[in-house]
Amino acid sequence: MVAASFSAGAKAELCRSFPQKHCCALAECFGILLYGNSFQASGIKLVTESREFAQTLPRLFQRAFDVEFDSFPSLEAGGKLTFQITEPEKITRIMNSFGFDPGQTTALHVNLPVVENTCCRTAFLRGAFLAGGSVTDPEKGYHLELTTTHLSVSRETEALMREVLDFSPKLALRGGAQVLYVKSSEQIADLLTYLGAPVASMGILEARLEKELNNKVNRRCNCDDANTSKVVDAAQEQLSAIRKLKKAGKLEHLPAKLQMAASAREENPASSLTELAAMMEPPISKPAMGSRMKKLVGLARELPGD
Repeated sequence: MVAASFSAGAKAELCRSFPQKHCCALAECFGILLYGNSFQASGIKLVTESREFAQTLPRLFQRAFDVEFDSFPSLEAGGKLTFQITEPEKITRIMNSFGFDPGQTTALHVNLPVVENTCCRTAFLRGAFLAGGSVTDPEKGYHLELTTTHLSVSRETEALMREVLDFSPKLALRGGAQVLYVKSSEQIADLLTYLGAPVASMGILEARLEKELNNKVNRRCNCDDANTSKVVDAAQEQLSAIRKLKKAGKLEHLPAKLQMAASAREENPASSLTELAAMMEPPISKPAMGSRMKKLVGLARELPGD
């Protein structure tokens, strides 16, 4: 069985809330129709792959318009599910509900009285997302969009979102369709919460936090790797210097503290300066140990052939 996409999960979550008020059912249907496949005097057509949305659609239209679809699919069918209304009387009733005249309407728009109430604005945007929206799996990226074929609808929806959410989605034209999109993880989470999908919203925030944590861990690991590399390189340089001083017969004539430092490094080639400093008698500080190692390296460089 194929796992549901993140977008499908968000829509399924939204379908768990059914509008109790008639005005909200009307507003949600308005969003669905303006962002659906076809809303014309010649016919209404809605296509979806969401089984949850398909189950909700007949109830919504019955609640809002007291009409039934003229053709509808079996929910057992696979792939896309298509709902249609073709009877002129039903189409006229639906269009009249939004202030449209089927015989004169040439360009659809968001009729403001339908979304005048705060609850109806939420319902309208929820319907728009259910019919024409999608959201990317946050593990892959942050992108939510609403797509319609109506220019005025897209612009008016953008203004509505700016008013109720205090941020504006971007507008784009894609293959003749008008696209409103948001790429901010925080704004996508806010929008999903506003529409009634807090679980999906939390998924966005959790994915963002996980990415931020992974980035911090990676930066720390890279930093640690770089530091480890420096320590190894320094230790190799010190060991090479000690061997050179020994071969030249110079090491045994150096002060006792330098001989002790050289012996500790030879016996502990992988130890840090802090660890070597603790081996001294008496123990010394890390800077003091570093100073002794620099002295040994410097003396080795003064020898002929270096």
